[in-house]
Amino acid sequence: MDRSQLGGHACSGPSERSRAPPVPMTIRILWIRSVIALGVAALIVAACSWMLGSQLLAPANHSVPLPVGFPAQVVSIPGNGHAIAGWWLDKGHDSPIVLLLPAIRADRSSMVSRAQLLIGHGFSVLLIDLQGHGETPGDAITLGWRESADVEAAHDWLRRTAPSRRIGVVGCSLGGAAVLLGRQPASFDAVVLEAVYPRVDRAVENRIRMRLGPFAPLLAPLLIMQLQPRLHVSPHDLEPIRSINRLGSPVLVVAGSRDEHTTLAESEELFHAAVQPKRLWVVDGARHQDFLAFDPEGYRTEVVGFLLDHLKP
Repeated sequence: MDRSQLGGHACSGPSERSRAPPVPMTIRILWIRSVIALGVAALIVAACSWMLGSQLLAPANHSVPLPVGFPAQVVSIPGNGHAIAGWWLDKGHDSPIVLLLPAIRADRSSMVSRAQLLIGHGFSVLLIDLQGHGETPGDAITLGWRESADVEAAHDWLRRTAPSRRIGVVGCSLGGAAVLLGRQPASFDAVVLEAVYPRVDRAVENRIRMRLGPFAPLLAPLLIMQLQPRLHVSPHDLEPIRSINRLGSPVLVVAGSRDEHTTLAESEELFHAAVQPKRLWVVDGARHQDFLAFDPEGYRTEVVGFLLDHLKP
């Protein structure tokens, strides 16, 4: 046998054995399909989160008829580019006044039971629809940001209408956030905050967790990042806890012990950030709901008692 042939065979053998085997076509196809599937899934999640954001921020406008037997005057208060719909019931004389602010997606009719309770204790009351709610126009619900201007306008209207009287406010959830996100000090003589979120990112995460459990930390940022393009505000702008120490008023923080929207720990954090004089009332067993309906006697003692202490000399 030719030695050159032997040598050539000896040299070529190891080189061929050292080459990496070609990637099978099926693996390449699977890899490409996986990448495409992940991309499509990401687009679907993004689209769903955008649709959910649209639903959460969509205005909740509708007619709000005056309840039968509720002897209030229908008023229209000048706001920031729109009229604020309200009901004004004035007991006259030197009666202190309480401004009533409803929760998100609720209108002023949801505050009538509180108004009736307060009227019975000698208060005058003003109930309003915040922008984007009830009969007050608005392009979007802004989680207290633009709504805060309506609170300021209502307060100023009361100062003009009854200049010598003391004014308090009861804000439920979004209504309370609107008080804190406005100008500070807010110039109220007493403030009641019912189930008010301290920070919007945690508020959003809490609500997603209630429905989707452990996926909440992954999905909440997809909603939070929509704040800037939709509302032109940052999450930092929607942190009521940052201004409660400048409120300049006695404050009562009310929390449900079983509230999953605004947890008890969050309400306690809000309370601790406030300055004296302040009180905390934990409604045992209550969730994110109407605390007056849940515990009428406790509401009379704690909320009405607080307002009497600070608005009636």
